[in-house]
Amino acid sequence: MELTINDIAAMLDISAVRADSTESDVREMAELACKYNCIACFAMPSYTELLVELLKDNQQVKTGGVAGFPSGATTTPAKAAQALEMIGLGCGEIDMVINIGRLRSGDHDYVSKDIKAVADACGNIPLKVILECHYLSNEEIVTGCKLSADAGAAFVKTGTGWAPTGATAENIALMKKCVGDRIQVKAAGGVGDLDTLLNLHKLGATRFGVSSRSAAIILNQAEQRL
Repeated sequence: MELTINDIAAMLDISAVRADSTESDVREMAELACKYNCIACFAMPSYTELLVELLKDNQQVKTGGVAGFPSGATTTPAKAAQALEMIGLGCGEIDMVINIGRLRSGDHDYVSKDIKAVADACGNIPLKVILECHYLSNEEIVTGCKLSADAGAAFVKTGTGWAPTGATAENIALMKKCVGDRIQVKAAGGVGDLDTLLNLHKLGATRFGVSSRSAAIILNQAEQRL
């Protein structure tokens, strides 16, 4: 099936989640998302109330919230509480960062309980688990995928966008092979143009986390080519 620009927009999570993201960045992101009816927008927690307000008149664009972002090293109760706080502010999706250090240490029981606590806090709100693949071996990526699926996540995600890499073709293919149709795969960290998005989509990614700048490039290219 050939994708349309509406299909592309419906797979884009636009984010302003860098340490230096400003209020102007959040407003620009919301404006772009509403123009194309992208699936969701994500801001840093202190801007979440503003983002909810900016999106209140658009029923198609969800406000996303983050938990344990960007390190994943906060305590489990803190992650669960942050997820609940974000949902209480109006977020319709939550992206949490896995405890990278615990995963690399082989403490799978801790990682599983960490994800499940946030999944339980989310209830029916979709949870995406960020693996931050740049720091993981292939074996650790596979383990992270399995633990996320078993704990109730809706997606596994390649990265926060803070690490040097994330959404590589190799990572997407490996993650999709691991989770199959149990849960979905989100590519984030390096999706900067339409060709990259289309290639990763063929490999199994169904959602893409991008900055406003990358989203504008992708959507402009989609308008011209699709």
